Amino acid sequence: MAPEICSNVIEAAVGLLVILSGMSYAAAGVETNCDGRQDGAHCYGPLGGTVVIHLVESASEIPIYEIQHATSIILRGKKNEAILDAKQSKYLFIPSNGRFSIRNLSTTDSGEYTLDTFDSDGRRTEQHKLELSLEAPVSSVQLVSECLSQGQVKVSCLSKGGESPKYSWTLNGHILTDSELLSGNKATNIIILRQKISGLLICSVRTKVSSLFKEKYTSTCDFVNCTSNGVHISKWAFKENNTLCVETMEDKHNIMELLQIIVGALGVLLIVLLVSMGFICAKRNKQNNNEKDGGELTDADRRTGQQEQSMDIQVEYGKVKKEPRQSNVMTYGNMDYSVYGNVEENVYANI
Repeated sequence: MAPEICSNVIEAAVGLLVILSGMSYAAAGVETNCDGRQDGAHCYGPLGGTVVIHLVESASEIPIYEIQHATSIILRGKKNEAILDAKQSKYLFIPSNGRFSIRNLSTTDSGEYTLDTFDSDGRRTEQHKLELSLEAPVSSVQLVSECLSQGQVKVSCLSKGGESPKYSWTLNGHILTDSELLSGNKATNIIILRQKISGLLICSVRTKVSSLFKEKYTSTCDFVNCTSNGVHISKWAFKENNTLCVETMEDKHNIMELLQIIVGALGVLLIVLLVSMGFICAKRNKQNNNEKDGGELTDADRRTGQQEQSMDIQVEYGKVKKEPRQSNVMTYGNMDYSVYGNVEENVYANI
């Protein structure tokens, strides 16, 4: 067998052992005590549990004694010796206090038990008998409450297991009074509390072999008049944890889906708005930069233009032709001074 398989088998076995041990412990936890010192006593024990029977005051000075179940001897002891059934570890008798215990009770353990005592010569000195009956213990208790038509609170104490259980009630630590109890016997499993009565309610269930209790906080009832999911509700309900006028889970689910859709749409719109604003801002920044850059180029162009204009003027001066002067011809006698009128001069030809 592979190591992994072995490990799994061991773990499973250990787990099963723990479960069985827990079950045995739970069963053994139910224990009853019975006084069987009187001849013909009747004792009760819990199925699966333990019963402790007080048989005699003390057996420390009894030379020989025997305990029989029906016709079979289950224990035999001598003076001042505690004896234990070696086969099943089921029976235990302690001579010093005269108590006899039976563990892991089953249906076969019911019936008649007999204690016989003998002197040192083996002669019977005393005999007395008792009857042992077995019952299933109370396994669980549940409290169920509801509001009645006039605002009273009906409480039911439901128990499982046990034969002929007896019930008792307390409210906030005291036994229910007539001013708190509208109807129902305080010894029954159903009671009705008056209006405006609330607090910590405890139901105790007791049988001959076991006892168990359950507690619950009960609140008062209020009249509910509302419309929920299109249905009109008019009834008495508990003041606390009232869900009659609260939206159902389906409606809440639909509302959450609608809310998610709305949030998603708003998110998309917000994203579009942010993108649009970013685009607009970027465009405006670009225009501002262009205007700023354009102004600087204009100034540069202006300076460049002025320089080019100055150079053009200088070049033009280099090529200019002097126009002939238009002068009045003055004749002083026969002399003609109009010689300047036909002279062509390059004033700045070589500049």
